Amino acid sequence: MNTKSTPTAADIQAQLRLLYVERALAEVEGLAANARYMGDLLDDIQAHKSALVGAVVTDIATLRAELSGPLQG
Repeated sequence: MNTKSTPTAADIQAQLRLLYVERALAEVEGLAANARYMGDLLDDIQAHKSALVGAVVTDIATLRAELSGPLQG
């Protein structure tokens, strides 16, 4: 049985905020010069931004379908 659920837009947004906090903390702690760490962190941020856009678009489409019914034609 698969108990893993798809994260909501709110979940992804919360994770993205934590990544931004991590980036700020890394800069304060002098890790900005660590290219590998910062590159991985920026990749994670970009992936979460893309996932957030996908989740929001899905939420909008789902809400529209619930309010108006399926598209015809």
